[in-house]
Amino acid sequence: MRVVFAGTPEFAASALRALHQAGFEIPLVLTQPDRPAGRGMQLQASAVKQYALAHGIEVAQPLSLRTDSKDPQRAEQAQAIHQRLLDLDYDVMVVAAYGLILPRATLDIKPCINIHGSLLPRWRGAAPIHRAIEAGDRETGVTIMGMEEGLDTGPMMLIERVAIGDTDTTGSLHDTLAELGANMIVEALRKMAQGQLDAVPQPEQGVTYAAKISKEEAKLDFGLPATLLWRRIRAFNPFPGAHGLVDDVTVKIWNAELAPGSGAPGQVLSADGQHGIVVACAEGALRLTELQKPGGKRLPAAEFLKSLPLAGMRFS
Repeated sequence: MRVVFAGTPEFAASALRALHQAGFEIPLVLTQPDRPAGRGMQLQASAVKQYALAHGIEVAQPLSLRTDSKDPQRAEQAQAIHQRLLDLDYDVMVVAAYGLILPRATLDIKPCINIHGSLLPRWRGAAPIHRAIEAGDRETGVTIMGMEEGLDTGPMMLIERVAIGDTDTTGSLHDTLAELGANMIVEALRKMAQGQLDAVPQPEQGVTYAAKISKEEAKLDFGLPATLLWRRIRAFNPFPGAHGLVDDVTVKIWNAELAPGSGAPGQVLSADGQHGIVVACAEGALRLTELQKPGGKRLPAAEFLKSLPLAGMRFS
């Protein structure tokens, strides 16, 4: 089978790598334009583009796929890509975390299959891994689905489940689901080639939407229950990184665990080598286990306290 691939971050690069190594011919890769990244804000190619170029695969980076865009440059690029797809001999388009909307005109050219990091219909949308952890879900997974114009509403072809552990972060769960999705898309295309890939509609019950994560959400309010904050810290690791303000210093909190204790919300109940950094919440308390000062490194609590003693202080 000849596969056009559309994706951008590492989650998608895992699938592209698996398809390429499994022997599928990939005549074209679509990925988002290079973006500024790092301290120097230099333009950086996506993980998908880096893999494609390293293996001699043609790459296109349109700003949009909508030929009816009001922006002339976007419309021109979209029209060029649309014509390229019409002229190209391929069997299926695989999409994984691409970040651009595929219009009806694109969906109508060839079958389009999406790798989605949730158990649909739960957590349709942009941030399914973050939201599953934040909500306290005990399991998630990957759904291979057919694409249509609705937001992640297409029929399901394959689905695999993964337990969410108490120490899982978005980073660790992302890596697990990326590997799972990569294996599943290879299986799905092999079944498709043999005419054995069935599709069933999504259930109408249990639909939830995973809204895009904003940096504002990462500000921790210790006036909330400890259980919720514990889930948010894990959900926002590694992006955007949960943080709190103490003595006018913004402290990123990368990991924490539930702890016994009570007090005024935000009050540091202990900050020593024996008990660690324990902070009171509206209900219960959190033991902060990995923290970071502005411009500093991520440090275990004991090391962090050497540079910023927190005893008697309060997170605002």
